[in-house]
Amino acid sequence: MLIQDIINKKEKEDNYIASLGAKLTGLRKDGIKRSLFDCNESEHRLEYVGKVRDVEFINDSRSTNVTSTWIALEKMDRPLIWIAGGVDNGNDYYILKEIVKDKVDAIICLGKENSRLHKSFAGMVKKIVDTTNATDAVRLAFQLSKPGYTVILSPACPSFDLFESYEDRGRQFKKAVKEL
Repeated sequence: MLIQDIINKKEKEDNYIASLGAKLTGLRKDGIKRSLFDCNESEHRLEYVGKVRDVEFINDSRSTNVTSTWIALEKMDRPLIWIAGGVDNGNDYYILKEIVKDKVDAIICLGKENSRLHKSFAGMVKKIVDTTNATDAVRLAFQLSKPGYTVILSPACPSFDLFESYEDRGRQFKKAVKEL
């Protein structure tokens, strides 16, 4: 087993244990959200990029696992166009299904191999589209959005298929938004 495989397995186990622990203790979802987001947001973590024709753009490139993406999507209070994808290390998208059904209109896959995203969310959203660069992802997301929507880059995956790092992915996303 490769070191990266061990790290990914440990991260999945930790995420599962944290989610299960919160449920078992009876913590309310809104209380968990509030406590998680009372701290200052940092670059690439729920970073407000701007607004174009009443469509907000949020850079959450730092969300490289399913749990952090769930937290980001849960925090959003407007209809969403979700930009997701990257190196899928066998992600279990199950915890995202309910929130995707409730909040997401379309998914823009930003990665080389997006079949798991397609399979996991087929029939839950109006459209799932593949892209291989941030500029195309942002433009397509903007075209699919309507005034009052939010476009969020919250990939749930590491970025190493198309980008040097999550920071590189986030910077390219922000640049593409500024060019709209």
